[in-house]
Amino acid sequence: MPVNLQAPDPQDLFPIAGLRIGVTEAGVRKVNRKDLTVMLLDPGASVAGVFTTNRYCAAPVQICRQHLASGRGIRALLINTGNANAGTGADGLIRARSTCTALAKQMGIEAEQVLPFSTGVIMEPLPNDRIEAGLAAAIADAKPSNWLRAAEGIMTTDTVPKAFGREIEIDGMPVRITGISKGAGMIRPNMATMLGFIATDACVSPTVMQSLALTLAEGSFNRVTVDGDTSTNDSLLVIATNQAGNVPVESLGTPQGERLHTAMLEVARDLAQAIVRDGEGATKFIAIEVSGGRDAAECRKVAYAIAHSPLVKTAFFASDPNLGRILAAVGYAGVDDLDQERIELYLDKVHVVTQGGRHPSYREEDGQRVMRQSEIAVRVNLGRGAATDTVWTCDLSHDYVTINADYRS
Repeated sequence: MPVNLQAPDPQDLFPIAGLRIGVTEAGVRKVNRKDLTVMLLDPGASVAGVFTTNRYCAAPVQICRQHLASGRGIRALLINTGNANAGTGADGLIRARSTCTALAKQMGIEAEQVLPFSTGVIMEPLPNDRIEAGLAAAIADAKPSNWLRAAEGIMTTDTVPKAFGREIEIDGMPVRITGISKGAGMIRPNMATMLGFIATDACVSPTVMQSLALTLAEGSFNRVTVDGDTSTNDSLLVIATNQAGNVPVESLGTPQGERLHTAMLEVARDLAQAIVRDGEGATKFIAIEVSGGRDAAECRKVAYAIAHSPLVKTAFFASDPNLGRILAAVGYAGVDDLDQERIELYLDKVHVVTQGGRHPSYREEDGQRVMRQSEIAVRVNLGRGAATDTVWTCDLSHDYVTINADYRS
């Protein structure tokens, strides 16, 4: 069961003017499940994306990058679950392009105006014939209010759909933001085995979109890890339909830009944290804050060392305050001139380590009490600067092994 994560309320998911969503069952891998989603954009929308850093990236990732670079103006997103179309070579590219061409033909647009996304099993041929046969039904289903259906339609090992929305004002005009994501395993920064789609009806200059997408990813999806594996298909798409009527945001540094960025980052963080809360087999949600670093990158390096450690994660699953494992991870994180005598460690408000050694007042029963909680804060101070950064992760349970051992069956 996910950690303190409920299925979204459709009333909290705002329709975005200029965007319609259709979902259908195409039988991509299994029958009787939503597995094909289209997002149809009115002309004039601005789109930007951030994709996996995995060099063995999937065919749809390669094509998305090409189509975004073409500058043709994106009019549609085509998303399938059940098959990742990764590790499929030239044939995978041909099949993905075929689906783009099929959707473009039905919409009367160019194939380069379609972005394909796939998630699921790797190294299996994409059943593009089933996807193409399902497009008419997906298009017929398209409506602005279908965000929850879309969140359900992109799930793989997720146990609950993930979707959040916000409504703000810019220049006195109401602006809506809604986003969905999927992901539960094969999750690691840069980015995760995740698909994320965040849309707003705000008017945003096309020149701002890529920096907006990058900062949203950096402040959210690039701060989560479940198991340390970086996927082949990670994608975050940010859409501005430019229909809210506000003065176009020309910079994220203006008051209007900051307001929009803050609200969209809240949605992105909710989506990213939902992935961790729904991590495969997760029973605990853990925030790891590292302060006292010389820069944020140093803090992240230490936080990820803790978050990726199987020994740390299994200790949290067992509620075992074997906290030397955390100190060991701090030590091997790669901060070569780290002074261990300056390290401070807290579990929530329990002061565990001071000046590199056990705090005189620390009692193991206090540590165990915190580790039994479903939500836990780990705070480490490196004592060498003023920088701070945070990573979100989960524990590692028996169910994680079971889920991934049985994934293809």
